[in-house]
Amino acid sequence: MATNLALDDRLIDEARRIGNHPTKKAAVTATLEEYIQRRKQIAVLDLFGTVNFDPEYDPHAARTLDRIEHFELDPEIKL
Repeated sequence: MATNLALDDRLIDEARRIGNHPTKKAAVTATLEEYIQRRKQIAVLDLFGTVNFDPEYDPHAARTLDRIEHFELDPEIKL
């Protein structure tokens, strides 16, 4: 999609140089991708402390139980 933007040439040139991008388009595309990724990371960090969890839950115990059940279901596996 063709888009005309009035961008600061100094910023574009610096982005091309730092990112080793061959074209202005490559520099802008990489910059937008990094911007989007960063905003997604911030959104995840904003969730910190908002998820309720059970302090008694032990994920290691749950995995151990899964292994025990697997061995009990497979008669060819000898303990």
